[in-house]
Amino acid sequence: MNLLDLLIAPAHATVAAAPAAPGMGMQLLFPIALIAIMYFLMIRPQMKRQKEHRAMIEKLGKGDEVVTNGGIAGTITEVGESFITVQIADTVQVRVQKGAIANVLPKGTLKSA
Repeated sequence: MNLLDLLIAPAHATVAAAPAAPGMGMQLLFPIALIAIMYFLMIRPQMKRQKEHRAMIEKLGKGDEVVTNGGIAGTITEVGESFITVQIADTVQVRVQKGAIANVLPKGTLKSA
């Protein structure tokens, strides 16, 4: 025995237990939860807005007051298969795609503006 052994206890190598690895279910739980959160916060609301916009486009008719995505407000004078003619002044008519209609305004909105 050494004098140093009396002052400092000798260190013996011990085999440490390996940390328990998370199960396969726990490893898959996080990505699945992340996808579910993204679906409910991002994808589902976007799909709902698209559905509402398609329904609005299908209901468009002659005489409806609309605003385009570019901010042009006018009254629909003609509805085609994929294009709509919008009258924006007495002698000015513009043809726009149906998808370019952003909102349908209540009747009389353009007269009061």
